[in-house]
Amino acid sequence: MNTKALERFAQAARRQLLDEVGAKLEQALATDSAELREKATTVQELRKQIKANSKEAVIDRVAYTWFNRFCALRFMDANHYTRAGVVSPLPGHTQPEILQDAKQGHIVEDLQQTIDADRVFALLSGELPSSDPQGEAYRLLLVGVCNQYHKQMPFLFEKIADYTELLMPDDLLSEASLLHAMREAMTDEVCEDIEVVGWLYQFYISEKKDQVIGKVVKSEDIPAATQLFTPNWIVKYMVQNSLGAQWLATYPDSKIREQMEYYIEPAEQTDEVNAQLAAITPSSLDPETMTLIDTRPVALGTSLWRPMSSSRPYT
Repeated sequence: MNTKALERFAQAARRQLLDEVGAKLEQALATDSAELREKATTVQELRKQIKANSKEAVIDRVAYTWFNRFCALRFMDANHYTRAGVVSPLPGHTQPEILQDAKQGHIVEDLQQTIDADRVFALLSGELPSSDPQGEAYRLLLVGVCNQYHKQMPFLFEKIADYTELLMPDDLLSEASLLHAMREAMTDEVCEDIEVVGWLYQFYISEKKDQVIGKVVKSEDIPAATQLFTPNWIVKYMVQNSLGAQWLATYPDSKIREQMEYYIEPAEQTDEVNAQLAAITPSSLDPETMTLIDTRPVALGTSLWRPMSSSRPYT
């Protein structure tokens, strides 16, 4: 995997998103338009968030929210987890497949539950006036997809707040857009490796990490200062020699041992120590309740360590 290309993309993407989200925020606060008057409640919520935190904090959070979702959707597109390319075009095309389908009058049935399909079609047909009908329709499709996946993966696709949608970057379809650069960096080949998600996270926060290291760290900057991507082999080593060791202590004949390439066999012990270990070893284990580091269940099964793969930062 060419991590240098990912590093260049993630750092440039962060700067671009901060600029674009910041511009949308200032526009929402300063512009008096019919569109924004219709979203008065959303603008008010945005003002509350700024007052409770700061402009910089809101911009930073929204920028990362969209970066995280765009990268996740690209990874899912590349691995054919999505029915139609959400941020990816079909070969020979330049616009995302989901938008191309909508232009032909088709939206996946499941998606119609989280989106105003009539508004999308009206924008694309010209029935609804807009300065950027395709861009506006595509943003509606993106929000609908994210909210649809919220039901299946709430840990990744949190429900999008109205002000988060309001601050979504405008340019997502041109060759200068973030999505175009993302597709060039996150090729189909790169996306075959789950570690791409972890590397992107680390590279995204790397510049901010450099800014805060060595200083008194604010609470909102703690993740940038302390979180590092954990490569998959380290995760395997940690899991196999903790949960794996515990499993084998209870089930010494388990064939799971054959799949644990980083497992270290325990040293020989005296009879007294073996007796003490036997006394504290449970007679049975529920793999769905076994945890490591955090409190989320880790299942031991055929895929073995996938639930603990480095798809998110661990501290």
